Parts: sequence; C-alpha cells; structure tokens
Amino acid sequence: MGDNFNTVAGWALAAGIAALGVTIVSGEYFKHHAVEHGGYPVEAAEEAGPAGAKAEPPIGQLMAAADATKGEEVFKKCTACHTINAGGASGTGPNLNAIMGKGVAKVGGFAYSADLAAVGGAWDWAKMNQWLKKPKSLAKGTKMGFAGLSKPEDRANLMAYMNAQGSNLPKPAVEAAAAATAPADAAAAPADAAAPVAKPGS
Repeated sequence: MGDNFNTVAGWALAAGIAALGVTIVSGEYFKHHAVEHGGYPVEAAEEAGPAGAKAEPPIGQLMAAADATKGEEVFKKCTACHTINAGGASGTGPNLNAIMGKGVAKVGGFAYSADLAAVGGAWDWAKMNQWLKKPKSLAKGTKMGFAGLSKPEDRANLMAYMNAQGSNLPKPAVEAAAAATAPADAAAAPADAAAPVAKPGS
C-alpha cells in the first residue's frame, strides 16, 4: 500500500513540475514587450490630406508676379491640341487667340462638350485659373484630356502669355484679392465698440 502511494505521489509531483516548466517557458515565449516603433503618426496622415495643403496665393497676387515669357514656355504643353496665333485653325482644341475675356465655349466652328457650353460667362482670371488647374472641376464632361497644371505660378505665367495674345484683359487688382478678409475684420469692430469703458475712480 505504501509503495503504491509513493508511486502515485511521485507521478503527481513529476506532473506538477512538468506543468510548472511549461508555464514558465510559455510565459517567456509570449512575454509582452514594449513597442519600439509605433505605426504611422496621425499628424502625418492629416498633413498629407487636404487640410494640410498649403493655401494658394490670391489670384491678384499671382498675376502681379506673372511672367508672360515663362508662360510661353508653359504653353508648349498645349500646342499638341491648340494654336494661339491670330486666325489660327482649331485642332483637337479650339484656337486660343484673344481667349481671355471671351465667352466660354464661344470660339466659332469648334464643337464643345455640352458641359463646357453650359458653364456660361466669360474667361476671367478666376475661371481660367480654375480651368487650368483642373478642367473637370469646371466642366465635368469636358472633352479636354489634359489633367491640369498643379503649380499656381505656372498657371499665372500661362494666363499672362495668353492674355498678351490678342486679349489684353486688365489684370486683377492685388487689393481686391485681400478684400475678402475685410468683412471678418469689420464684424469684430462692433463687438469692440460695445465693450464698456471704465470710468475714472470706478
């Protein structure tokens, strides 16, 4: 009886030691370690989005610094589809002579898309800037396959060159671009004026 008890106790003790060993080994294997390098910071992801995009200078400021000579170089990207000389023929795109100030989709003899024809108005500085930046933002169904010019300086230089080719549209005033912030400043004035003025001795 005693021998059997000792045998059973021995096996139980061995099993306990084995289980303890497994626990220790597995604990070391799955031990938690601090993360040395995190994932992508949220701030970096936000900066890459539209909220982090750098605001473009006002159109008046851009045009004040525009260079028509540099714009002529930019126009070389357009020559596959457009001519700009007086009396030039339309090709894949319309002739662009005297285009600044002209009605949108009004070059005679050229078949425009219905979406561009529906835009209406004239090619002023703001509208042409939008068109050159991303044509589909102005007329989604345009037939023009050009994606656009991402650099505002390139667009300003190109518009200056186009304007010199038979248009001579007056450049926008730099002050007019800054005037958009005036209402916000003016709205703050009444609040300041309404503030109580302390009297001497009060």
